[in-house]
Amino acid sequence: MNAPSPALESQLRPLHMLLILGIMLLWGINFAVAKVGLQQLPPIFLVASRFLLVALLLLPFAKRPEGQWGAIIAIAFTLGLLHFSFMFNGLKTIDAATAAIAIQLQVPFASLLAAVFFKDKLGWRRALGMAISFVGVAVVAGEPRLGGQYLALGLIITASFIWSIANVQIKRLNPIDGVSLNAWVAVFATPLLFAASLILEDGQAEAVRQADFWAYFAVVYQAVVVVVIGYGSWYWLMRRYQINQIMPATLLVPPIGVLSGVVFLGEDLTLNLIAGGLMTVVGVAIIIIRRPKTTAPEAERL
Repeated sequence: MNAPSPALESQLRPLHMLLILGIMLLWGINFAVAKVGLQQLPPIFLVASRFLLVALLLLPFAKRPEGQWGAIIAIAFTLGLLHFSFMFNGLKTIDAATAAIAIQLQVPFASLLAAVFFKDKLGWRRALGMAISFVGVAVVAGEPRLGGQYLALGLIITASFIWSIANVQIKRLNPIDGVSLNAWVAVFATPLLFAASLILEDGQAEAVRQADFWAYFAVVYQAVVVVVIGYGSWYWLMRRYQINQIMPATLLVPPIGVLSGVVFLGEDLTLNLIAGGLMTVVGVAIIIIRRPKTTAPEAERL
């Protein structure tokens, strides 16, 4: 028999609240860190390196997903290869602040797909949240500074939709802990990404030779800080609290991502960016607060 699950705590402890805030800070800053890495390394190659390091670090602690190998490989293709390839190719061109806002469309997309695949009733409140989110991204997209970068923005929006597909795949899995899921996805995504980089990109060896400390720091930060430390702590919190107690904290990631671009990369904080960002976060907040289980909390993001 399986051991009974430990009782969930009813109220967040102060230290755990600080831990959650720390995780959101690490995840938000990653937009600027990834942007720094993309200035020196090809996008798909950078993602492949990230997944390789994640696989090496997490595999010793991963449980075998018996009977779910095909599903895990499919998630590695959707989430690992497609989502991150589109996301990082878009982020290479567009500013980190805009990317931090646009990628939030993954939540309304996930809610839409949940209604299709799981018969999850939307309701007028979540429909309103979706509409506000899309309008918010449209406001950001209307900035003059994005002239000529609409393809990059489209790649990020496409990445957010692909993430929502991976979200459906993950929700259909039999119970699997987040560390094992990320470990095995990384194992299968790594060769796919390196193969895609070999076919679609060039100059990888030269980029590695010329890369400075910050390029390697970007790879290590994403693998160690974002995934191993950030998601490892997040999964630990998920075992102690209800999802609706901790999931709303993810709303802090986009504003932190915007500020990371402004503070570390010198990006402009414009009125359109502020207004569109606020609308997007409010729309996503309505969706998450109304139905926090719309998105799979185990799904790795940027």
